[in-house]
Amino acid sequence: MSFNFLEGEILLFDKPYLWTSFNVVGKVKFLLKKILRINKIKVGHAGTLDPMATGLIIICTGKATKKIAEFQDKEKEYIAYIKLGSTTPSFDLETPIDKLYDYEHITYELVENTIKDFIGDIQQIPPIYSAKQVDGKRAYKFARNGENIVLKPSLINISEIQILEFELPILKIKVKCSKGTYIRSLARDIGEKLNSGAHLIELQRVAIGEFNVEKSLKIEEFENILKNIQQN
Repeated sequence: MSFNFLEGEILLFDKPYLWTSFNVVGKVKFLLKKILRINKIKVGHAGTLDPMATGLIIICTGKATKKIAEFQDKEKEYIAYIKLGSTTPSFDLETPIDKLYDYEHITYELVENTIKDFIGDIQQIPPIYSAKQVDGKRAYKFARNGENIVLKPSLINISEIQILEFELPILKIKVKCSKGTYIRSLARDIGEKLNSGAHLIELQRVAIGEFNVEKSLKIEEFENILKNIQQN
């Protein structure tokens, strides 16, 4: 296995839970510098993944960073666990539950019919606990300071939503969608459409275009690869 990180490499990683996308970028740069003594190199990621999400993140090095925009435009695929009957301000587990709702009326058939409304081009309001820019500042900074802000809806596309498991109050789905889609917002919107509430409790990105998480590296595996390169 040979690499030329300066000429450009496309690396697939399985992002750890609670790591930011920039944490992965920083770790890759650190390891390249520490182990291979590459002090100056461009490293970037092709699509942000929330800290509480795990799964596929594409990291580009050297001249391959020119392809980042191309990868960002590719369709994404996620596996999401949604808890029905309760909401949080962040639409996920970053913030505590703020409201409880009835969910006993929700059936498999009702969910199946409801998710059809989210297929295709739709307008989606991003979470206020997000990295969306508002007046030059990240939206989550306003949210964490208790400031009320209104985010404009964004046009996204969802090509597929498939029910994988349904056992109240947990709904597990597979989603194929365009860039800019917030699965947290989709969870919230599905809850509202079901005349209940919902929030995201687990998320894994399993694919970006033709790239799949099954072929990704753990950070520890990448470190071992570099050590083997250094020794040879």
